[in-house]
Amino acid sequence: DIASINQHVAAHPRRLLEGYEAPGVEKITNDELLVSDVDVLIPAALEHQIRADNAPYVQAKMIVEGANGPTTREADEILGDRGIVVVPDILANAGGVVVSYFEWVQDLQCFFWDEKEVNRNLRRIMVRSFKEVWDFSREREVSLRLGAYMLAVDRVAGAVQSRGIFP
Repeated sequence: DIASINQHVAAHPRRLLEGYEAPGVEKITNDELLVSDVDVLIPAALEHQIRADNAPYVQAKMIVEGANGPTTREADEILGDRGIVVVPDILANAGGVVVSYFEWVQDLQCFFWDEKEVNRNLRRIMVRSFKEVWDFSREREVSLRLGAYMLAVDRVAGAVQSRGIFP
């Protein structure tokens, strides 16, 4: 009941779910959440939440990293070996950086974009970026994380070369 949850959060100054009760709601620990039987897991708060000690027990089919660095290098390897798709933080939480760029462009050019236009452009960029990383990674048979890094390095190298800075 999202409306009930929103009311509870709004009524409490710390805006936490602590103390929220409703039929069918079960309180679990963060560690229990990470190994719950879910389709998609979105760690979105802290670094190093998925580690070598709990990665073997993660049941999600896909992890979308909303936080910066929620998965350790060792855990990422374990998840990859288990066939769990990890959408890396560099891709999944890039929306804030994109919108900051939009703000810069608006200020620079004296534009004003309403929320609908910002969201439309953000969606276009995020969907395109995901598809490019997905396709690049599949073609090279690497993880999305490695594919994102490879694609980024390739683009920077191309820009440097086209500017005549390097060979």
